Formats: sequence, structure tokens, C-alpha cells
Amino acid sequence: MERVRLIAGLAKHVGDLSLAEELAQEALVAALATWPASGTPPNPGGWLMTTAKRRAVDLWRRRRMMARHEASIAHDIETDRPDDYATVDAALDDAIGDERLALIFTACHPLLSRDQRAALTLKIIGGLTTEEIARAFLTQETTVAQRIVRAKKILRDADVAFAVPMGQERDARLASVLEVIYLVFNEGYAASRGEDLIRVQLCEEAMRLGRIVVGLAPQEPEAHGLLALMELQASRFKARVAADGSALTLETQNRGLWDRLLIQRGLAGLAAVGKLGGADGVYALQAALAAVHARAARFADTDWGMSAALYDRLLERSPSPVVALNRAVAHAKARGPEVGLALLAEIEEEPSLLDYLPLHAAKGDFLFRLGRLAEARTAFETAAALSGNDRERAFLLDRAGQCGQDGG
Repeated sequence: MERVRLIAGLAKHVGDLSLAEELAQEALVAALATWPASGTPPNPGGWLMTTAKRRAVDLWRRRRMMARHEASIAHDIETDRPDDYATVDAALDDAIGDERLALIFTACHPLLSRDQRAALTLKIIGGLTTEEIARAFLTQETTVAQRIVRAKKILRDADVAFAVPMGQERDARLASVLEVIYLVFNEGYAASRGEDLIRVQLCEEAMRLGRIVVGLAPQEPEAHGLLALMELQASRFKARVAADGSALTLETQNRGLWDRLLIQRGLAGLAAVGKLGGADGVYALQAALAAVHARAARFADTDWGMSAALYDRLLERSPSPVVALNRAVAHAKARGPEVGLALLAEIEEEPSLLDYLPLHAAKGDFLFRLGRLAEARTAFETAAALSGNDRERAFLLDRAGQCGQDGG
């Protein structure tokens, strides 16, 4: 995450995200070339920032432009003591006290569309690739790339200051900030690429930012709701993956491995939401859904009727194909796989779900439970073919194998 902090600090000085990314990358390359021989400096972040700022000065001198920026940054460098990189870090602090969160608020500027805000922040803060962001949005990679380029251009052309908004302006951006934090958490919770099912670092970063937001806006129920949701979901980390790295479903997880402290925190956050009158918030409802599982000592004790009812409310508050799919799963558990298939039939032609892995996996499970094994095998194989995660793909192929070679 040092790269993100570096970009955030540079963006405040140069006022251009693309340039900040380039300078950060050059500084990191310089570190790789220098540190093996000279050793890691006492403050690596300060070293990187100073190096990047020097390169910015060189660039502006070559281009003979942006004279006031050159003078400001050159003065900073010339007045710093050579080895006192801590002063560089201190200069990066702002009203929130966290460069990454400050950059999220900046990227969630009202000049940008909702999709542009989320895509830009996931790229810069979360370090996600355009492919990973496309999966999160259920859209094309080229579309995401265009959103990011356009967002940077809008911020640059409008000469938006990379500073923390205050008062009403900050509050107006809060919903977008919460959305982005949760998207980062989701990518870590169910990694779309690579060998690992969980990217813990992304989840922990999202929760850390969530706690900062709660401290920033303690009377905002959705901030508490999002943090509660993330903590309840994160409580299952140790139980979600088997010793061989394969995925474990809720039904097969050892609940003794669930993190009771995170569950307690999540439930306490959910209680705070209720006191603030935000129980019907989108994140609050999802946290309540996670709490249904957290409160069940065994899978057999799960209150699927409550889960289905909560999904009914969530679909009203936040209608989307993904929520409708999860609602179908909950109703299938509560009322039988036939009901689940009927609800899937209502949404499976939705364009955004045609290549959506969870839909095919859910359909395979419903068909398997109904004994329609040939159809179930096809659904599981389709889901496996859509997976970019090695562990997930192996799990789905194993489910397909349980249906028999010929589906019989």
C-alpha cells in the first residue's frame, strides 16, 4: 500500500493523477535499482516521496511549464535535511490523517459519474486491474478503462484540488466513498484472479478505511452498517479455505474457526445502526444477513426464513440482478430448490448475468438438490469455465464430478 500513499501525496502536489502515478512508478523503479546496493533507508516512504518530487521538478524544467509548482517543490527539497525523510511524511498529513482515504474523497468528486468514481478509486487505491474492476461492475474491461481515463481528464481539466472536502461537501461524497470501500473489500473477499481465494490485505485495508470513516461520521448509520458487514464477513476467513487451499461452503465450514471478536464487533456495529435508525439501509440489511449466519451455531440452525425476508427488503431498497440472485438462493434454502429455480428463471436472461459465475453455480446447486444431475453438471462446468481463480475453479469442477461422468 506504500504505492497508494505515494500517489496520494504526489497528487496533492502535482494536481494530476496520471502524472502522480508515473512519478510514483519511477520512484519505485529507482528504489529497486538503488536499495539492493545502498541498503533500505530509515524511512522508505520519505525516500520515495523525495525521489518522486525531484523527478517532478526535472520534468517541469524540461517542459518549461508549471513554474509555481516547480518553485514550491524545489523549495521543499532544498530546505529538507538530507536524511530527515520523516519531515516529508509529516507534510503529507491532512485533516483526516490518512492519505489513502483523502484520495478516495477526492476521486469521489461530484464532477465524476458514479461509475467513474468507483472505477478510478479502485484502480488507484485498491490497486485492482481494469479486468478485476470490470468483474466487480459486471461490465467490459474496455468500458472500465475508458471510465478511468475520462475521470482523470475531468479532474485535470477542472483543476480539482487534491484536498479533503469539509462539511456538507464531504458528507455529499460519503455514499460514493462507502461504495468504493466495499468494492475493495469484495474483491479481497472473493478474489477474481490468481491462486488465492481471499486477498486478505485488500479486506484489511477496506476495514481500516471503514473504521476511519466511522470515526469521521459517527452519526452516519450506513458507515456503521458497512463496517459491521465487513467485520462479520471477515470473521469467516480462517474457515473459508481448506488445508489444501480449496473453498469451503458455509455448510462445511468449521464454525469454531470463526473469529468471535470480529463477530462481536460486527453485531455491536449493527446494534449502533439500529440506535441511529438506519436498519433499512443497504449496508445495514446486508450486515443483518451476515448476522443470520454469525448467530447460527451450526449450519442447520440457520434461519433461512429470516434471510429470505431480509433479501426481499434489500431487493426493494437496492434492486439489482446480483441481489435478486442472492434472494433466489435464500428462498431456495427456505422453501426448496424448485422455488430457487423459478426465481432464477426470472433473471437468468439478464445480460449482465449471462456470464456471471455465481448464477451458474447456484443453478447447478439447485439442480443437484433436485436430482437433475446431467443439467447440474453442465451448470457447474459452465461456472468453472468462467472462473479466473484456480481454487474456485477446482471446487466447481469437483462439484461437477459429484454429478457423475455422464450426469447419471
